Amino acid sequence: MDQSKQLNRFRKIGIAEGISFLLLLFIAMPLKYMAGIPEMVKYVGWAHGVLFVAYVFQLAITAYLLKWSIERVILYFTLSLIPFGTFYMEKKLKTEQAAL
Repeated sequence: MDQSKQLNRFRKIGIAEGISFLLLLFIAMPLKYMAGIPEMVKYVGWAHGVLFVAYVFQLAITAYLLKWSIERVILYFTLSLIPFGTFYMEKKLKTEQAAL
């Protein structure tokens, strides 16, 4: 597979995962605990879970195909656990993709 296409796929999943994480933290959770509307956490949490699994799966595939170091894989995994972390990763990968 073309490295640029793989990076693009990983970047897009990272953006989607990051957005779902922010929606969960800053919209669904406050609605549950401040407005008593727990349904949002159920649906947004489910979507985020699916996207997180897709992110980790694509991280493994991308790391294998592009021969990334274990340190880089750990960094990108850790960034998925930090709000706005995947957006930082996406910016770095966009620069790397442009260089290919």
